[in-house]
Amino acid sequence: MEYPFISKVKHFLLRQILQLVEQVASLGSDPKDDEQTRLNKTLIAGAAFLFIPTGMIWGFGYFILGLRVAAIVPICASLLLMVGLFYYIRTKRYDAFRTFALAQTLLMPVALTIILGGFVNSGLVILWSALTPFAAMILETQRRAMGWFLAFLTIIVGSGTVQNWIAFQQPLPEFFIRVSFVMNLGSAFIITFITAYYFIFQKEMYKARSESLLLNILPREIAEKLKAKPRHIAEHHPQTSVMFADIVGFTPLAASMEAGEVVDMLNEVFIAFDTIFRKYNLEKIKTIGDCYMAAAGVPAPREDHARALNFAALEMLRYAKQNTFHGHHLQFRIGIASGEVVAGVIGRDKFIYDLWGDTVNLASRMESHGQPGKIHITRETYEQIRAHIPCRRRGVIPVKGRGKVETFWVV
Repeated sequence: MEYPFISKVKHFLLRQILQLVEQVASLGSDPKDDEQTRLNKTLIAGAAFLFIPTGMIWGFGYFILGLRVAAIVPICASLLLMVGLFYYIRTKRYDAFRTFALAQTLLMPVALTIILGGFVNSGLVILWSALTPFAAMILETQRRAMGWFLAFLTIIVGSGTVQNWIAFQQPLPEFFIRVSFVMNLGSAFIITFITAYYFIFQKEMYKARSESLLLNILPREIAEKLKAKPRHIAEHHPQTSVMFADIVGFTPLAASMEAGEVVDMLNEVFIAFDTIFRKYNLEKIKTIGDCYMAAAGVPAPREDHARALNFAALEMLRYAKQNTFHGHHLQFRIGIASGEVVAGVIGRDKFIYDLWGDTVNLASRMESHGQPGKIHITRETYEQIRAHIPCRRRGVIPVKGRGKVETFWVV
């Protein structure tokens, strides 16, 4: 049974720890930083907070054993790291602080190794220097990380040579050496594992977020092709259906609303339509102002492209009739045409998956020549859906760029 007082204390301490973590994560960060830079800054600030008290405890342990010269090294290193951290927070000079922290992590264990009498008598404290090239692989470029690794190898060889020429302090007690072995070996590997785990976890989280953003822009099949091998993508699809849906009277309505209200309303509309199109496994192509463009049969072909797109369009009209968007009842004109299209990705920095061809133009004309609350389709679409969806012949109408075109209403 847990007492309420103990529970409150635990929750209070947990909140304090979480707040501390958030504060550490924001130290020295800049709103303009990308995710990778923000992650690197979080890691180095967190490592500094960890090493400052660790170095002080380490130094006092040597002091208690009478190793005053050895005690000075970690204590001074902790104080210098504290000064460097405050300087970094104040100036935001991340590159300078990163180099300083890596250099200190590399050199401080070497100094202790020499002062205490070598690798064995120091309890393998030199292992802490190995954190430097490992951290550099995460925080630096590959070329600079290789430089830190070569520096680590040089120092290992050099410290092993120099220790034979220096008069050391008295040997540490055998028990303390064994404890130092366990602590140095265990701590170095634990910190390495935790840092690597946190870094990989964050990388995977950012990767998943980037993947989600990419799939909001491109169809999954196209995104997979681009990730496998960046290249020019242009595909011909002989059997597709294309839809345009437009809000009736949007211009005067938008003029009577605040800018934020317009965006909120369109966001509400298009999120609802996105849900419908995911249900039918159809492809949203893009939004153009208040116009919603979607297609079936791209990028993956399907035999029921016209039928599926019309079912989705009917559900869109039902949803719009039964609901309000940001307090407004909206009507839509919908136009659908079926036929061949060319699909591809255009752009390099801000790319988009788009469709081209006579079918696209005709679907746009069906929308603009349509009526509020109705689905206006071409004969090609009618032939494919008439056995499944009731339709009514509208007749032959003049269409810009196509002349006389026979069209139908979906009932």
